[in-house]
Amino acid sequence: MPEAVKIPKHIGIIMDGNGRWAKQRGLPRTAGHRAGTDATRAIVRACGELGVSYLTTYVFSAENWGRPSLEVSMLMDLLVEMTRREIESLNQNNVRLNAIGDLSRLPPKTRKELIQGIEATKNNTGLNLILAVSYGGRSEIINAAKAFAAEAVKNPAIIDKLDESLFSTYLYTRDIPDPELIIRTGGDLRISNFLIWQSAYAELYVTDVLWPDFNKESLIAAIENFNKRDRRFGKVKE
Repeated sequence: MPEAVKIPKHIGIIMDGNGRWAKQRGLPRTAGHRAGTDATRAIVRACGELGVSYLTTYVFSAENWGRPSLEVSMLMDLLVEMTRREIESLNQNNVRLNAIGDLSRLPPKTRKELIQGIEATKNNTGLNLILAVSYGGRSEIINAAKAFAAEAVKNPAIIDKLDESLFSTYLYTRDIPDPELIIRTGGDLRISNFLIWQSAYAELYVTDVLWPDFNKESLIAAIENFNKRDRRFGKVKE
């Protein structure tokens, strides 16, 4: 990659296509999800090598709870397995694990494993890997509004101080910069309730590549495309 290429500080990825990948190969959906974890591992490593500071991956949406119970159970077990298996590698590569979403809905075993992984990597200073689990952008905003309202009841003076910056401190991502680049694999042209507040001015990159086939070269292609964008943020460049 040319030295002049700007690496986004924060990349968000909507990892789509595991099921279609498996179907194309005559395999069960579970095989697609397992292949997807291999792709995630490779992209985490690639982001660390390229100098990305934050990577947020859409692991399990709030809407995904509506999937068949067997698939949901398998995904929860897979998250436990992946977290347990990857902690040593995350520490070796100085990756700090975090999670956003309604973690209270996770099965106790899954939540416990995730929290232990976050604790085990909290002192790492390299790539920040954020798993969006049981996450929904709309519910995040509603929860933030409720939290602000509860505080405003006790201290009405803060109502006049409310602006975008202050409201952002009530979001799951209060300590995380907004993403500059959102990548969606699988070809669908929608944001799917992912970081809808934070991605207001993110550049969107959609590829037909299914998530299990997304690799470092695919990531570099997305970053190079990002570098071609004219980012004006509603203003006019001189």
